[in-house]
Amino acid sequence: MHELDRITLGRNIVSAEDGGRNFRRFRMRNENGEGLMTMHRVFDGVFLMFNDFHMNGGCSKLKIDADVFCIDHCREGRIEHSLPGGICTYLSAGDLRVDNRSSNYSHYSMPLSRYRGVTIVFFLESAGRSLSEAMKGFPVSLGEVYSKYCSGPEPYIIRSEPLIERLFSEIYAVPEKVKDYYFKIKVLELLLYLDALELSVHDQTRPYFYKTQVEKIKAIQALITENIEERFTLDELSERFDIPLTSMKNCFKGVYGTSIYAYIRSSRMNRAAVFLRTTDYSIARIAGDVGYSSPSKFAAAFRDVMRITPLEYRKSSV
Repeated sequence: MHELDRITLGRNIVSAEDGGRNFRRFRMRNENGEGLMTMHRVFDGVFLMFNDFHMNGGCSKLKIDADVFCIDHCREGRIEHSLPGGICTYLSAGDLRVDNRSSNYSHYSMPLSRYRGVTIVFFLESAGRSLSEAMKGFPVSLGEVYSKYCSGPEPYIIRSEPLIERLFSEIYAVPEKVKDYYFKIKVLELLLYLDALELSVHDQTRPYFYKTQVEKIKAIQALITENIEERFTLDELSERFDIPLTSMKNCFKGVYGTSIYAYIRSSRMNRAAVFLRTTDYSIARIAGDVGYSSPSKFAAAFRDVMRITPLEYRKSSV
C-alpha cells in the first residue's frame, strides 16, 4: 500500500486534486471557512504539505494508518490543539513543533481565524529506508531523531528563532522548476538541525493552559469584540469572568499572542478601517464608533497600528 493511501479523510475534507503518488491537494470546508492542504512527495515516505486555512476552527477526522513523525512550522496566525487532560497548546508564527501525532488533534481552533504553515510527514519505516538510499553516509538516523523528540505524550515546541526562520523562509517561495530538489535539501537540513539541537539547553516548550481557562478567555475576547466601543478595565474583566488577573493576562496572551489592551486597540483599528473603506462617515464619527472621544487620539492610534493616517487610508482604498 502506498503511503498516501494510508491517509483517511474526514467527511469535511475532499480531494481537490490527485497527482498520484507525488502530489495531492485536499480542501477542508465548514461553516467557519475553508482550508487548503497541498502535499508534495519529497522522498519515498517523506511528504511536505503546505497548509493555508482561513477559519475559526473545527473538527478533523483525518487519520494516518502508520507510525509517523511530523514537523510543523507556523508561518502566520496561530493554531490551538486540545490535548488529553483538558489542556490546550498553541503554535504561533515562527514556532516549530515536533511530534508523532499520538495526541488527539481532531479538534482545533484558530484564534486569529487564519493559519499558514508547513507540515513535513515522515512515514517511519519507508522514510528511514529511502533517506539512507538517497544520501549515502547521511549522519542522521530518523529513528534516533524520533526517539529524541517523541519520548513523551506531549509535542515538543521550539520557539521562533533566526535559524528556524532561515530554514523555512525560502520554502514558501521556491521556483517551480527547482522545488523538487530544493525540498529534498531542506528536509535533510532540517533533520541535521534537529539532530544537533541540545534539548537540555534549548527547552523552549510553550506553556499549556487548561481548557476551562481558555473558554473564559474566548468569552472575554467575544465580549470586547462585540462591544468594541466600550471601555473595559482588566479588573472588571477579571471579576466578571471569575479568573485571577495574572492568569487572565497570561492566558489571553497565550491564546491570542498579544495583551488584552493591544488586542482591543488592534480590533478597534481594524473596525475603523472597514468604516473608512465602506462608508463616508466622518473621522469624528468613526472615532466615536470605535471608542475614542477624541478624533486626534484616534488618528494617532490608527497611524501607530496601520502605519498610515485615516485620511490616507481612505484615499488609498478608493
